[in-house]
Amino acid sequence: MFTDFEERDFTVNGIRIHCRVGGSGPGLLLLHGHPQTHVIWHKVVSVLARHFTVVAPDLRGYGDSEKPLASEGHVAHSKRVMAQDQVELMRELGFDSFSVLAHDRGARVAHRMGLDHPDLIRRMILLDIAPTLAMYEQTDLAFASAYWHWFFLIRPAPLPERLIEADPELFLRSCMGTRSAGMTPFTDAAFAEYLRCIRLPGTATGICEDYRASASIDLEYDRADRGAGIRLKCPLLVMWGAQGIIGRCFDPLKEWQKVAVDVQGHALPSGHYIAEEIPEQLLEATLPFLLES
Repeated sequence: MFTDFEERDFTVNGIRIHCRVGGSGPGLLLLHGHPQTHVIWHKVVSVLARHFTVVAPDLRGYGDSEKPLASEGHVAHSKRVMAQDQVELMRELGFDSFSVLAHDRGARVAHRMGLDHPDLIRRMILLDIAPTLAMYEQTDLAFASAYWHWFFLIRPAPLPERLIEADPELFLRSCMGTRSAGMTPFTDAAFAEYLRCIRLPGTATGICEDYRASASIDLEYDRADRGAGIRLKCPLLVMWGAQGIIGRCFDPLKEWQKVAVDVQGHALPSGHYIAEEIPEQLLEATLPFLLES
């Protein structure tokens, strides 16, 4: 699925991060979401690699990256720490500045990265999220019903971990297959990778701790930034699926305008899994923005 990409492992920020690297040119970091891995980008990486050195890692706790144990206050899975992983990874690869294309949980990592490391990020694209703080503060029945996993996964250990580990495929299909497009966007090879990885020891802990951090320490960081007037400074493009929940329950562009100084955005004819549902349209929407000097 990643023809001409090199598979590599790096120890950064005290943890081993697995990634694929390919192409040449300016750095472009691709960050995936839950419950998937870097494989979400397999339909678009070959085109992106014509213009960029593409780096597609697995986030800590996901895929073939290292899976740290739960920590007090969920600090080890805070988006600040997860963003630091990726900053150090890109530095290891020789990039002191780079652009970011990120989806779902990876987009939350990217958001924090842009706040904590504003001088490193050239341009940023975030797919199918509103800011975490806005989503929690505006939760209603429609959102809670559609994003049930947000509230299931933050339950205290070991309940959600045990339930995921009891039937990983059921959990995977329940998260991915009940969205607007069902299982149609996912190739057999990609789904097999997602299933292999969610079965790995420690993945359930990584997933739950990621979400627990987002509902606790990450909100503390976001509230502190809001109080201090700290906003994203890099050029930001936000896009969401017209058939998805984000645009139905929130006003994504308005919410990003509150936390970023240079933002544009629009819906795409897709559900949540944009890179796998409409890869050609995603490339058409992203390349002009990424290539703009």
